[in-house]
Amino acid sequence: MYYYCTLFNKNYLTRGIAMIESLSLHAKEFHLYVLAFDNESYQYLSALKHSAITPIKLVDFEDESLLAIKPTRTIGEYCWTCTPAIIQYCISTFCLPHCTYIDADVYFFKNPNTLIDEMGHNSILLTRHNYTPQYDQTQTSGIYCVQFMCFKADDHGLMALSWWRKKCLEWCFAYYEDNKFGDQKYLDDWSTRFKGVYVPHNTSYALAPWNIQCHLNTQGIFYHFHNLSFIGEDRVDLGEYKIPYMVRKNIYAPYIATLLRLRMRYAPHNFDLRHIPKLTLKRLKILIKRYLKGSYNIFYTKDFLPGGIYGSNA
Repeated sequence: MYYYCTLFNKNYLTRGIAMIESLSLHAKEFHLYVLAFDNESYQYLSALKHSAITPIKLVDFEDESLLAIKPTRTIGEYCWTCTPAIIQYCISTFCLPHCTYIDADVYFFKNPNTLIDEMGHNSILLTRHNYTPQYDQTQTSGIYCVQFMCFKADDHGLMALSWWRKKCLEWCFAYYEDNKFGDQKYLDDWSTRFKGVYVPHNTSYALAPWNIQCHLNTQGIFYHFHNLSFIGEDRVDLGEYKIPYMVRKNIYAPYIATLLRLRMRYAPHNFDLRHIPKLTLKRLKILIKRYLKGSYNIFYTKDFLPGGIYGSNA
């Protein structure tokens, strides 16, 4: 059996359920624990009645140390702070031999269990950002990405998890400071700090907008849809990276179509955080800059549906 965990609130509910659907499609013999950051998320996850999904209430998860620092963090920063804690909680509460954390905006195209098998006798699995040179943010965002991490319930795995949890409680913010950034920069030296750390050699298993430019003919095991956002009812912004046509067609179209289907399922709730940003002078300058750099990735959602220019029937 393969054990996974994730966390999200109602603003990421459709993304979280899309991730769950893709995991269910490709992975066998798995169980996923989901920390629901609000009552709405918990209720809808419970309503799925999925035998391989266990929703966790926030009130059952939070301890005194988390509640003490909660007022000092934004919602996003608190989610990051909780990442090592939810892995530790799942291993301890459900007596798991191992647990793999997955970001809610990850979508699987192949079976991720193979990555865990690849660990062998190692205790910790880390996934690199594998930045394209033009988007290399190693110095500020770190070598590794928290997107997909596995810890075994052995001495080495639990030691690293405990150390990481303590560090995130001390400092976990959405800016770079003293070689720290969120929960992520703490991982940079783990290959020497801890024993039993495994990093896959293949660079094409974990795809994302910051590395897809080097993997145009590769589907990968999963894609991390970082910074994808919906604008109003009919537009979507793919983020500030260059996203080639075939990537929009082969990778983004299936995902966006899934999110739009889930939007309809949960209408009229805004569970994909769609919004209409104010067109200020600052935003206008940003959009012009993105256009000049070839990263103006704002499209109509219909473009990604069947019959659209990126849809399956295009």
